[in-house]
Amino acid sequence: MNLEELRKGINEIDRRIVSDFSQRMELCRQVALYKQEHGMQIFQTDREKEVIQRIRDSAPEGLESYSAVLFQNIMDISKYLQYRELHKNVQAYEYKALHLEDSASVACQGTAGANAETAAKQVFGKNCKPKFLPGFADVFEAVQNGEVQFGIIPVENSTAGSVVQAYDLMAKYNFYICKTTTVEITNCFAVRKGTKLWDVKEVYSHPQALTQCARFITVHDMHPMPYSNTATAAQMVAESDQPYGAICSENCAKLHGLEILQKYISDYVPNYTRFICISKELLLPDDANRISVMLKLPHEEGSLYRLLSKFLIGDMNLLKLESRPIRNGSFEVMFYLDFSGNIHDTSVCALLQELSENLEYFKFLGNFSEI
Repeated sequence: MNLEELRKGINEIDRRIVSDFSQRMELCRQVALYKQEHGMQIFQTDREKEVIQRIRDSAPEGLESYSAVLFQNIMDISKYLQYRELHKNVQAYEYKALHLEDSASVACQGTAGANAETAAKQVFGKNCKPKFLPGFADVFEAVQNGEVQFGIIPVENSTAGSVVQAYDLMAKYNFYICKTTTVEITNCFAVRKGTKLWDVKEVYSHPQALTQCARFITVHDMHPMPYSNTATAAQMVAESDQPYGAICSENCAKLHGLEILQKYISDYVPNYTRFICISKELLLPDDANRISVMLKLPHEEGSLYRLLSKFLIGDMNLLKLESRPIRNGSFEVMFYLDFSGNIHDTSVCALLQELSENLEYFKFLGNFSEI
């Protein structure tokens, strides 16, 4: 046989596969309706294992694993379509409409001049006066306890990556993300007036800012000194009688009466940080187009691959994938995912329902949009 004849043979087999696949999916749809009518769960572990083992046993020698993967994918698609069928007219979560007003009570970490304050004003308006708290955990607690309506938390930087402390705290507190905003970080090097650059041996700032300006720190042979926040670092330097330096925003330096010795000291310019706005209740903006979840996957072959394939099946774009250790001595990790979508969409609703019912741990973190 020549190449053209071989390809014709493959095309004919593909046609039959598509036809058989279509018939199988229709039967699966009917199975979903039957399960709904009889109050049965869609996902039945024993049934799935039985089918995969039967496929392995009947596969030609050498193709056992390939056949198992193929049919595992087919069954995952089948489950998704069943969930979609059963949730066509179901609202995934109860929510309230999001209203952003500059009179809202908002908390953020740090002090006046912090980048989080800039983020708060971008979300709620220039008249917003946030409540400043010592740490990220304090902001989460204030929102969870109802002390404030909203909290502002940094989650990732375009240079230094994710703010790991924020992600670790997400697993501890109950909250929802209702908006995000991006702030341009204009790191500068500031000192008390009269201090010379060569006199500074220690520079203080938030660990993220120190990482963002690592080249500047190294070139000037300074010791990076982690501090809780860029703004509180600037305040400390302003109140100290030592020749310390601070990495902070220009507005923050001016606010605390510091002298700016050098501007734009980030390793990469422009430099941006994304902040999330959190609330105790699920609040949905009209233009919500991004969903955030956290989940734990079983220690099984292909579990991450099978998770990621669900977004492809549902035509949803995966925007972020972050993993953090659970810290229980098990080496297990918690995954944080952002993907495109709205909870009013049937495909999204089906995916969220499937994940919540079939994973050991699943938490919906919100449906939001960018300011």
